[in-house]
Amino acid sequence: MERAVVAFLNSSEGGVIYIGIENDLKIYGVENIDDTQLKIKDRIRNNISPSVMGLFDVSLEEYENKQIIKITIASGLEKPYFISKIGMTSKGCFFRVSGAAEQMPQYMIEKLFNKRIRNTIGNILSPRTDLTFEQLKIYYQEKKMSLNSSFMRTLELLTPEGKLNYAAYLLSDENGISIQVAKYADTTRVDLIENVDFGRCSLPKALYSVLDKMKVENTIYTKITYPHRMEREKIDFVALREAVVNAIVHNDYSNGASPKFEFFSDRLEIISAGGLPYGFNEEDFYSGLSSPRNKEIMRVFKDLGIVEHLGSGIPRIMEKYDIIPFEITDNFIKIVFKYGERDLVKGLEGSEDLERDLVKDLEGSEGIERDLEKLSFRAKNILHLIQKKPNITQAELSKLVGINEKNIRVNINKLKLKGLLRRVGSDKAGYWEVI
Repeated sequence: MERAVVAFLNSSEGGVIYIGIENDLKIYGVENIDDTQLKIKDRIRNNISPSVMGLFDVSLEEYENKQIIKITIASGLEKPYFISKIGMTSKGCFFRVSGAAEQMPQYMIEKLFNKRIRNTIGNILSPRTDLTFEQLKIYYQEKKMSLNSSFMRTLELLTPEGKLNYAAYLLSDENGISIQVAKYADTTRVDLIENVDFGRCSLPKALYSVLDKMKVENTIYTKITYPHRMEREKIDFVALREAVVNAIVHNDYSNGASPKFEFFSDRLEIISAGGLPYGFNEEDFYSGLSSPRNKEIMRVFKDLGIVEHLGSGIPRIMEKYDIIPFEITDNFIKIVFKYGERDLVKGLEGSEDLERDLVKDLEGSEGIERDLEKLSFRAKNILHLIQKKPNITQAELSKLVGINEKNIRVNINKLKLKGLLRRVGSDKAGYWEVI
């Protein structure tokens, strides 16, 4: 198992391993679930270097009334990863080739090592040595967990030399990181109404404070139509929460920058410093692939239940907003929520016949029936069109659905990630298959 995990860590997109499914996709399940999960976590934590804390998830799924274990691995930033007892050699380093884990040649090991990102918050020294962690301890106690005397090493809040690192600084009771929420009177930054700094404290506390402010500002549109009263949030709060969490978890703190949250009269803008992680492209990002920039913060946020699964945030936003609200540059990632724009499906709303036909066409496919209700209407429409014409092109889908090809690719990747769709053959001569 370690071999496969190392290969995914060294890849550009990470991957998923299922325990309880044969190579021929026959499901046999897993016995002693709790004990097996614990053993898997211990093996990944203790047998792979550099540290992979915050880079993997172990969760349960159920298929055909049998429980299986799903291991989600993110692409790591400190490549090459290797099996600890063997070392950083061809016999200990692995990478993905045609769907399999193969030994990594020495030249590739040296190339990756030379590119290794060293300015991570785990390696940067804390600017202060008098840090306290009472807020963090309280949050752990609320989750029925405790931080013992060795918690700084357990949570990787020390540099390799044993000194407090920048992750510790960000999680401490007092720091110099400003996290501001601003509010403007109109669509520009000319007339500032309010500017509140919720930072300079432990990041979990800052996050909860920002989310509380979001709830206050995310007021409800109310429209009276006899005999009903219609209410609606400005911004879908599930998507909003994920955007806030992602901005704080994945912000590049190494240069002193911090995430910003700005309310305008027509939109909310959320900006986090740092572009895409090394080796990532926009398609990887929109597909929900994960490469945590701050794995130490990710680890703590997962412990506290703030983050559920690796890579779950962006797909949740995309499920609510079919129109891509992101702007990505080399230096920042911005998400713009325009008020009242969620779930836009221009020209397709209310097409009950389409949805009825889709369910009828796919009747008997247990996996699809289970996941259909989780899809956006636009994704369902794409799936329906592919079912009717497996060799349909993205350009054709773009015209039929009424969105650009970039959005088509995003929805197709979501369907592929959910296990509902796969490509058979080459991009030019192949076809789509509904699983």
